[in-house]
Amino acid sequence: MKNRAKARNGQSGLLSVRILLLFGTLLVVGLLLLASMLGGRFGALHRVTLDLVAPLQSVVTNSLSGIAAIKDDYIALLDVREDNKRLKALVDKYMLELSERREGYQKYKHYEELLEFKQQAGFGRITARVVGKDPSLWFQTIIIDRGSEDDVVEGMVVISPRGVVGQIIHASEKYSKVLLANAPSSAIDAMVQKNRVRGILKGAGERGYVLQYVLKNADVAEGDYIVTAGIGGIFPAGIPLGRVSHVRIKERGMFQEIEVEPSVDFQKLEVVFVDLTDRKKILREMYTEAER
Repeated sequence: MKNRAKARNGQSGLLSVRILLLFGTLLVVGLLLLASMLGGRFGALHRVTLDLVAPLQSVVTNSLSGIAAIKDDYIALLDVREDNKRLKALVDKYMLELSERREGYQKYKHYEELLEFKQQAGFGRITARVVGKDPSLWFQTIIIDRGSEDDVVEGMVVISPRGVVGQIIHASEKYSKVLLANAPSSAIDAMVQKNRVRGILKGAGERGYVLQYVLKNADVAEGDYIVTAGIGGIFPAGIPLGRVSHVRIKERGMFQEIEVEPSVDFQKLEVVFVDLTDRKKILREMYTEAER
């Protein structure tokens, strides 16, 4: 233990001597530099010291300049970020306004088309708004805001500027249910517009229509227009139904398989027209059936 204590004391004394020598050396160098500068000339030691200190000063100066530049860039970046946020908010605002204006323009064009269609049709049709939909597979129907108090009765035809929508199957005082023309339970007497070839247009749900009972030798091609035939007294002749989208002729059987794309987009119905022109005829037929 004594030996270790002596060793530690010796190391402490050696360290103290080194520190004294370092301070002494620095003191001598400082005095020499001061004397050299007071003498008006640069001595050798001063030049050596200057050569050593100048690069360090340059590094420190450049570092400080770099730090100042980084600071300025950071402040500028914060300003740019704030500008970006402000501009993004403006873009979102203008995009919303543009969307609203576009929607307003589309509604204007749609209502203009509806008004023109109603004016051409005269006073035999009333406007109705679609207020509900029934997506069931077999009975695909919509609810409109017109009923018996508006002279709407069962059996009336519902159309749009693009063609047949369907037929009224139930009417209450204020609302009516319309069976869509593309419902699987719907069947309409139809014909090919170009050559008056007739058939039965059956609803096929999302697939549109299928034109049935058209003989193989009949001239039917893709793109042909299909319209109502006017047979049966329900739909007047010549109302658009759709266009032929596919024709298939099998070896067996007498008839062609004809698929028809509806002219009406049943998923986008908003406003329709109820045809009141045959109201008296429909009521007379209803009373006749009731008496039977």
